[in-house]
Amino acid sequence: MRMYLLAHNPTDSVTEGFLPAAARLGLDVTVLTDQPDAHRRAYPETEILQCDVRDFRSVVTRISTLPRPDAVFTNSDHLQTQAALAADYFGLPGKDWRVTLRTKDKAEMRRHLASVGADTVWSTEVTDATDVAALDVPYPCVVKPREGVASEDVVRVESAGQLVACCAKVLGRRSGAALVVEEYLPGELHTLETLGDGHVRHVLGGFHTLVSPPPYFIEERLTFVAAHPEPVVAQVLAQLDALGVGFGACHTEFVVHEGRARIIEVNYRAIGDQCDLLLARLLEIPLFEHILRTHLGDPLPVELGARRDRAARLDYPYAKSSGTLAAAPAATELDVDGVRLTYRPLRAVGERHEVYRTNRDYLGVLRATGTDQETVDRAVAGFLAGQRWEIQP
Repeated sequence: MRMYLLAHNPTDSVTEGFLPAAARLGLDVTVLTDQPDAHRRAYPETEILQCDVRDFRSVVTRISTLPRPDAVFTNSDHLQTQAALAADYFGLPGKDWRVTLRTKDKAEMRRHLASVGADTVWSTEVTDATDVAALDVPYPCVVKPREGVASEDVVRVESAGQLVACCAKVLGRRSGAALVVEEYLPGELHTLETLGDGHVRHVLGGFHTLVSPPPYFIEERLTFVAAHPEPVVAQVLAQLDALGVGFGACHTEFVVHEGRARIIEVNYRAIGDQCDLLLARLLEIPLFEHILRTHLGDPLPVELGARRDRAARLDYPYAKSSGTLAAAPAATELDVDGVRLTYRPLRAVGERHEVYRTNRDYLGVLRATGTDQETVDRAVAGFLAGQRWEIQP
């Protein structure tokens, strides 16, 4: 069976998750990408073909010249609609392109949730910073790219003057882009991870996310939550149902304030930044195989058999200033008091970077799994205290 996988840059999810899973399933994989050289360096044994993957017409045309597909798949935020349209064109299982579009487009998501009575958030689109001053905005508010990812250019704003300056700065870097300005939703940040086949939907658990102090929203730590309170899960699932989400993997970010759960954004793919790798290990299920099988048309089992008795967290040391990384720990695997620690560097010593106020600032990721949260937290704290990341201007 042949699967065409659409991708931009190489990611750990594909390199360490989906490609090995596809091999275990016996799939022939062809990666279609606009960055072929980077993918060939990451996994030279896989067939890599050049394609303008942002254009669904180019994707359909490219696949039409190749052996007939059994699945078209992507785990990229940016390519869900293209993959959905291509899968539909070839009569294959996949996500509804209307749903991928309304979840990717943050303004359309807000409009849709409001139109069906699922949730109403003050929100507007901005393409010209000069129009912002006339808006009757509730402060504090949040500015974000309409189709952005990874908290890049997401800023909390406290006043009209700050809003005008922020929009002008972001639009100056993102020519032709649209921003969303919306009311700030208070509450602690959480995620819900789901997996469905259009008929059966499994809740895999979620995470409690620690973010950096305002005005930015860098994710510093994610702590696994085996089961959010049932009323909270019910509220989030109702909003996902209103959006039409139910096929394949979905990573939903939401806040809870005074018992009310409100969606921040819906990422209609598996959670990234190595959280998916941790989930597969923690739950002891073939997570990546399950996701791929749904795109092959196979039903999910009624019971996944996932473990729910373990604790885990991920920490992301990140750069707080621009410069060259002069010293950093190497990749490490440790067992400390029964806690399995896996550290992977995300930036090489000697590389110079600016500060982006997003996960592009991450220097590495530490994954930790154990039997109880207190022991996990203690092991993580001890490991991080013994490491050094040095950035020279």
